Amino acid sequence: MKGTGDSGGVHTDPSAISDLTDAAEQEHSSVAPDGSKVGYKAGRTLPIRVELIRQLRRRRTQLVLGFLVLLPFILVVSFELGQSSPNRRSGGFVDLATASGVNFVILTLFVSGSFLLPMIVALFFGDTIASEASWSSLKYLLAAPVPRHRLLRRKALASGLLSVFALVLLPAVALGVGVAWYGAGEAVSPTGEAASFGSGVYGIALAVCYISIHLFWVAGLALYLSVSTDAPLGAVGGAVLASILSQILDQITALEDLRNYLPTHYALAWADLLSSDVDWAQMAKGTFSALAFGAFFSLLAARKFARKDITS
Repeated sequence: MKGTGDSGGVHTDPSAISDLTDAAEQEHSSVAPDGSKVGYKAGRTLPIRVELIRQLRRRRTQLVLGFLVLLPFILVVSFELGQSSPNRRSGGFVDLATASGVNFVILTLFVSGSFLLPMIVALFFGDTIASEASWSSLKYLLAAPVPRHRLLRRKALASGLLSVFALVLLPAVALGVGVAWYGAGEAVSPTGEAASFGSGVYGIALAVCYISIHLFWVAGLALYLSVSTDAPLGAVGGAVLASILSQILDQITALEDLRNYLPTHYALAWADLLSSDVDWAQMAKGTFSALAFGAFFSLLAARKFARKDITS
């Protein structure tokens, strides 16, 4: 039995043909000239809020932030158990750390600045891309589709925000703990200079800003290693190892002026903020060095990631 308009066994119902034509036109109209879906905007993919929430929910982030909160309490307990002499101002910087809350923060930054803080920055930046690659989820993120350059920028921005938050969290908690235990007295330097509590807090804020800028080179190197390997531990460990190696070389006086070109040479330049006559030249050199190294490694990371094979 043949339907209306049937010729040679081919169905030619005009209403069916019209429906098929309308469907084809609708499908064609939902595709942009570049082949993307109408309404798709690359600028709306992977919002920074979503990436931050993902990172904050990770156990390693929670453990790192938790340890930073706990560290000042560990130091206080260590001082309380280790000090047998009532003289808290015998001249050494460790003794001066208990002179006031500000001094306690300064010591906290000193003891954590050579290893802990670079490791935290390396962890956030070195793990960001390499972990996705190790989980085989990187190719699915790019298939979302999230443009490569945007994915790298969002990952780096989230890591940077977490790193800055960590660098601010430690001295903030240390200040609260230090004031509670040792009071809001004057900030005393090893040279005997004293500054008011307000001036000391202002100096700490500037020191944290400088440390954040200085560690940009660690962030850039860790990001480059993160896009170069599928092993997060290798990326993080490589950046930390580079920091340790640079610090060791900086102690070799035979290198003389060559040490000025090491990325960690100006790591403690912020200590000049403790004196009444601040030497801004050292911090200026340290800032330029960190920005130069950080920008170089970041550009290498962007170039590497743009050509990275993510299908394997």
